[in-house]
Amino acid sequence: MEVWLFILPYREIEEPFVADEYIERLVWRTPGGGSRGGPEAFDPKRLLEEFVNHIQELQIMDERIQRKVEKLEQQCQKEAKEFAKKVQELQKSNQVAFQHFQELDEHISYVATKVCHLGDQLEGVNTPRQRAVEAQKLMKYFNEFLDGELKSDVFTNSEKIKEAADIIQKLHLIAQELPFDRQVYFSRTNLETFSEVKSKIASKYHDLECQLIQEFTSAQRRGEISRMREVAAVLLHFKGYSHCVDVYIKQCQEGAYLRNDIFEDAAILCQRVNKQVGDIFSNPETVLAKLIQNVFEIKLQSFVKDQLEECRKSDAEQYLKSLYDLYTRTTSLSSKLMEFNLGTDKQTFLSKLIKSIFISYLENYIEVETGYLKSRSAMILQRYYDSKNHQKRSIGTGGIQDLKERIRQRTNLPLGPSIDTHGETFLSQEVVVNLLQETKQAFERCHRLSDPSDLPRNAFRIFTILVEFLCIEHIDYALETGLAGIPSSDSRNANLYFLDVVQQANTIFHLFDKQFNDHLMPLISSSPKLSECLQKKKEIIEQMEMKLDTGIDRQVFVFLWTLNCMIGQMKHILAAEQKKTDFKPEDENNVLIQYTNACVKVCVYVRKQVEKIKNSMDGKNVDTVLMELGVRFHRLIYEHLQQYSYSCMGGMLAICDVAEYRKCAKDFKIPMVLHLFDTLHALCNLLVVAPDNLKQVCSGEQLANLDKNILHSFVQLRADYRSARLARHFS
Repeated sequence: MEVWLFILPYREIEEPFVADEYIERLVWRTPGGGSRGGPEAFDPKRLLEEFVNHIQELQIMDERIQRKVEKLEQQCQKEAKEFAKKVQELQKSNQVAFQHFQELDEHISYVATKVCHLGDQLEGVNTPRQRAVEAQKLMKYFNEFLDGELKSDVFTNSEKIKEAADIIQKLHLIAQELPFDRQVYFSRTNLETFSEVKSKIASKYHDLECQLIQEFTSAQRRGEISRMREVAAVLLHFKGYSHCVDVYIKQCQEGAYLRNDIFEDAAILCQRVNKQVGDIFSNPETVLAKLIQNVFEIKLQSFVKDQLEECRKSDAEQYLKSLYDLYTRTTSLSSKLMEFNLGTDKQTFLSKLIKSIFISYLENYIEVETGYLKSRSAMILQRYYDSKNHQKRSIGTGGIQDLKERIRQRTNLPLGPSIDTHGETFLSQEVVVNLLQETKQAFERCHRLSDPSDLPRNAFRIFTILVEFLCIEHIDYALETGLAGIPSSDSRNANLYFLDVVQQANTIFHLFDKQFNDHLMPLISSSPKLSECLQKKKEIIEQMEMKLDTGIDRQVFVFLWTLNCMIGQMKHILAAEQKKTDFKPEDENNVLIQYTNACVKVCVYVRKQVEKIKNSMDGKNVDTVLMELGVRFHRLIYEHLQQYSYSCMGGMLAICDVAEYRKCAKDFKIPMVLHLFDTLHALCNLLVVAPDNLKQVCSGEQLANLDKNILHSFVQLRADYRSARLARHFS
């Protein structure tokens, strides 16, 4: 079926060959091969004959194509052999060409070697000749110096100063080799020594050098960069080249310092010079480095000395501030100059310049710093105590003093008066902020001004001063004074300020700890001083804790004493304000108040103390103290209510008072305390309930678990308890 493809028209060859479709088309074209005319129209013999003829035609075409394919294959094999032969011939030609190229390359190398050798020979002949010509010219010019009269145009024409400079520079080098005492004839009648000739050459050398420097100066003033470059190139081989650089540096600084900020002026000057120095000198980095050295060693050093020397001995504070400011601005200027090309090791170069300016001030910096910090801290503390009209006193410590204190507090024996602080804590956040600010500035100066090897040690010295004046002289003294000022527990007007001392001391120590982490730690974090500082801090914490409680017993006693004072003050308020007629009024029908005056004052006082406890403590300490205070507060109110007899209206007023006490107890946020006051409020209902309902109320949820004697004691407080009806119902 694939063979039929070759007899298809070209338009059909382009499409994919399908045998079934091809046969269908053949059948349709053959007469008698279709079925459209019905069964009688179909002629199988004719169709078979058409198929046989078509197959024969395909076989003939196949043979024809096969012969053509064989012919093409033979022709292809013949052309392949011819192509291979031609490739072999080309390879042989290429090898011959490559051999010719090698021979040519060797010949060129040989000729080049000969040419180089010839060039060396010519140079060997020409160089001595040129030297001889140059020597002849120099001898001619030297003879003019011997004759004492310079006639050559190069010496008399001012426009040829460059050529004259080159000649005189060479003559000057030659003159250095001549002896001083040998005589030479420069005429038939006169002799002259070489010393005189040498002096003439030296004089001319000096004159030309001065002329060139003067020309350079004039060109610089005119702003002619190209002329400056030419003159600088000529002077490069003269001894006065450094003087040329000095002149350039001097003139660059004329009018450069017009502002009040010499550091900004210096930075602008160096930026301007850096842009043009490369167009003038062949060694711009050396010239720029010399300019910077001149600025540092002359201008800046003089400025720093004027600023510091006048306050070095008279005003330590101003001296330290000025030193820090000047050193910071100098290092900032140095950082800007690092952008310029100053040679290979510009970091070391600039560091040495800074050190040369400040070395005399940095050697004893830490001594000045610590001395000033001590005096300043002492003055801040003294000024504070003076404002309080307080004279610091030495408070006894140790075992005997502690024993006396405990005996006096617990037994009220007169073992010596307590210190009256008049409610003053002797702690001031303003003082603390001032001390911390001074220390912060000292740490910043220490970081900037200390040598890296001395930084941890210097920072530790500053830290010890902070510990001495803040922790010991201020916080520790206030704690000692507060503990020594605790009065006896039966004092009605006891000052409860000690909680304020604790609260303020805690706040201050947090500030101290923050400065320790923020400003000291970065300075000592990678040195052995870190462990020493942490140990010092730990000792301070332990010492402060010792002052707060001197052991667990004393801490508990302080809290109990504070609570005793609070309860004593409440007793005093209740005794002074509560009247018997409050709960048994003469006119039962004319009671206008919601709760008694004593209740109002007690609640106000309790709320203040609760707020003070919450502000003074944190964590579980707050809950522990409020629990104890709430229990004692409940006991006080319970016992206080037991002292009175209640009428019906008086019982209602007592219930209102207890309800107000219960609101106050909610501020404690202690479930147990609130439960106690809920029970007390239920007990007060016994004062007003009808006699027939007493048993029902006593068996209620809040009173069912109470002892019957407690219930009975409250019922007995009723004014109508003596009536037979009430006694019968309760029994």
